[in-house]
This record gives sequence, structure tokens and C-alpha cells, in this order.
Amino acid sequence: MRVRFAGPGDLDVIIELIRALAEYEREPDAVRLERDRLGQHLFGPRPYAEVLLAEDEGGVQGFALFFHNFSTWEGRPGIYLEDLFVRPGARGRGYGRALLARLAALAVERGCARLEWAVLDWNEPAIGFYRALGAVAMDEWTTYRLTGEALARLADAGRDADG
Repeated sequence: MRVRFAGPGDLDVIIELIRALAEYEREPDAVRLERDRLGQHLFGPRPYAEVLLAEDEGGVQGFALFFHNFSTWEGRPGIYLEDLFVRPGARGRGYGRALLARLAALAVERGCARLEWAVLDWNEPAIGFYRALGAVAMDEWTTYRLTGEALARLADAGRDADG
């Protein structure tokens, strides 16, 4: 098993894994990404995220897509794990742990205060896996999201405020 950074030549397998993750999370129709735009965001002049791939002689078995955030209270960056996925046939063989271990090593190397992520509340196998690693649920926090028309309305208000 090997964990490595993805490059532009890995874009199609990354998209395949994103779609497989969406299937697992019971949201296959929610994937609306555009291949070229994703490629630009991952491998263009200003990357917004990075990807680690776990592979063996059979090919890529899993991925971790992540980006940096920032903690004002710590005064240091952190890493936010957006997606972690291992192909069903490869689960239980250490790929997820290897991806998270490499991500933890990156966080330490980059001077990050923390590594964090979200998990669906019904995903008991993942929750158990994370707890076994020593991860702690942030039960007192609620995630909020703006998308679509609500995001556009607020953006318009922000442009108007710039006057």
C-alpha cells in the first residue's frame, strides 16, 4: 500500500471515487461537478484543495480530499477533511487509517492546530472507526450552509454594502 499526492493525471479516478462516495452516502444525484472546473480547483494555479490517494498493485483504493482552514483562537491553520472514501472491497485493510495517518502527519508538518471533518450521523461504521483513532465528536456545534438563491441574495446584499 502506498499513499501519495494526486496529480492532474488522477482527475478521472478522483471523480470516480467522488461518485462512489455519493452512492455510499445515498446521494448519487447530488454530484454536479464539472470535470475541467474540478481540475482547475485541484491542480490549477491557485489550488483550493489537495488530494491524497491510497493505492496498491490493483490501483487506487481510496482518497482523502482536504483543504486548510484557520483557527483564530489557536492563531494557526488547520486541515479540514472534506471527503474520505475507500472502495467497499478494500475496506478493513488499512487504507482509511493510512490516509488519515498521512493527513495527520501533514497537519503536524504544516504546523496545524487540528484536523477535523464531519460525518453523517447514520454512518456508524465510520463513527466507530474515527472514535477508535481517538477522534472526538463536536456535538455542541451545528453546521450551517448557504447555497443557491439564499447565497446569491446575501452576495447581492454584500455587493450593495460596498456601495
